[in-house]
Amino acid sequence: MNITPSERLHYKLMTKADAELLFQLDQDPEVMRFINGGKPSSMQTIDEVFIPRMESYANVQKGWGLWQVNISATNEFIGWILVRPMQFFSDAPEFDNLELGWRFLQSSWGKGYATEAALHIKNTLAKNKDITHFSAIADEDNFGSVGVMKKIGMTYVKRYLHQDPLFECEVVYYQVNN
Repeated sequence: MNITPSERLHYKLMTKADAELLFQLDQDPEVMRFINGGKPSSMQTIDEVFIPRMESYANVQKGWGLWQVNISATNEFIGWILVRPMQFFSDAPEFDNLELGWRFLQSSWGKGYATEAALHIKNTLAKNKDITHFSAIADEDNFGSVGVMKKIGMTYVKRYLHQDPLFECEVVYYQVNN
């Protein structure tokens, strides 16, 4: 699948060759604040945990993976949009309900880039009528991410303890019908 450029941004599915970009993004404690309390990721964690997880759900034909987000005018990398089935790492992945997630450099915050990218990728993937919902989760105090969820049309569903093989945390769950 190809994601065409949006108004200000262009996209490329990330691979292990992008490990350095993933590492650089995770070095800002503010970027990592609601992910793990602000601890930067080591290159070893990127190589041994993050990349294998990304490769496990990546599917080029379906558009699943991490979509690198770049500013078209400068080709500057500013972050990524995650696409994968909700509950992918559980015994019951929801293949008709795609999870959207995002992580952006702090220098790009407050400029509408995350909203533009998430909405554009959601709308592109929405052409697949096998997808019934798009969902996202975040720490309820992560007002930036919750704001993006609302701006792309998602509404609050519930608060719950999200469990993943690597961690568990309380999150808010937002969703929109396709």
